[in-house]
Amino acid sequence: MTAGRQEGAGCDRAETLAEGARHMLYDSAIAGKVASHYAGSRLAMILRNGIRLSFGIAAGALLLWTAAAQQQSAKPGDLGFTDTPILPGLKWHVHDPDRPHPPVVTPGATPYAPPSDATVLFDGKDLSKWAQMGKGADANKVIAPTWPVKDGYFECAGNGDLMTREKFGNIQLHVEWSEPADVKGTSQGRGNSGILIMGRYEIQVLDAYKNPTYADGQAGAIYGQWPPLANPARPAGQWQAYDIVFEAPKFDGEKLVKPAYQTVFMNNVLMHNHKEVMGAMVYRKVATYSAHGAEEPLALQDHHNPVRYRNIWVRRVRNYDEPEK
Repeated sequence: MTAGRQEGAGCDRAETLAEGARHMLYDSAIAGKVASHYAGSRLAMILRNGIRLSFGIAAGALLLWTAAAQQQSAKPGDLGFTDTPILPGLKWHVHDPDRPHPPVVTPGATPYAPPSDATVLFDGKDLSKWAQMGKGADANKVIAPTWPVKDGYFECAGNGDLMTREKFGNIQLHVEWSEPADVKGTSQGRGNSGILIMGRYEIQVLDAYKNPTYADGQAGAIYGQWPPLANPARPAGQWQAYDIVFEAPKFDGEKLVKPAYQTVFMNNVLMHNHKEVMGAMVYRKVATYSAHGAEEPLALQDHHNPVRYRNIWVRRVRNYDEPEK
């Protein structure tokens, strides 16, 4: 072989080796990129799966906690707590399981009907729950009422006040009354009567529809002491309704230690809101208290006007936390 051919062959081999090296470098680069891409993809996949797993664990934990909380709030027998603070001035814990429950009372079937624990004083039939003081030969004697009963109501007869045979203290009282449709008289001479709680603390009954009179003597007044907060009177001949909550006064011997209070609604309108009573009803003087029993009869005043009454019932008002029966 000549020197020229040897030189050409050497060049060809060198180029072949160089080309091979380039291919090797290229393949290595490609392989590196592929490996790097594969490694990155795998890492990303691992991260995504890890995040999904973390979210799944967190969501599962939240669901378990919510279910446990719901189960705890609704678990049977969760009727109170004894690890809560004591209420100020009381012996009971907040949510105390031993605190007495109130009795169940069935409300009346209609808005003014008596509830199941009421004492019905007049149901439209008779006055057996009432009495009055006799006159003449029966003076100072308790006798049967002489007020006439007609068509579901009874009417003042001009022969003396009525009083209940039973005595009451703290009460809720419902009374419906009506003035004659044939309007006669003015001011205090027009449909005058009164509801005397404990026989002495009066809520005035009077025709107050377009009938001017002194404010503390109109219908709904705590007579001679406090005018009502409103005048929701219906025209004469229509039925009016009183709903009264009365807190009896308390005495220590002859000393007054707590006055009476009255809350009064007339035809569903508030007339007095837990208003302090100054004393027993009196005309043209300042009312005062005289000691009396913890319970006394209710009375309806006969003022010689033909006022009608119906649907009278009373509930004794319980004290808070009375023992369960």
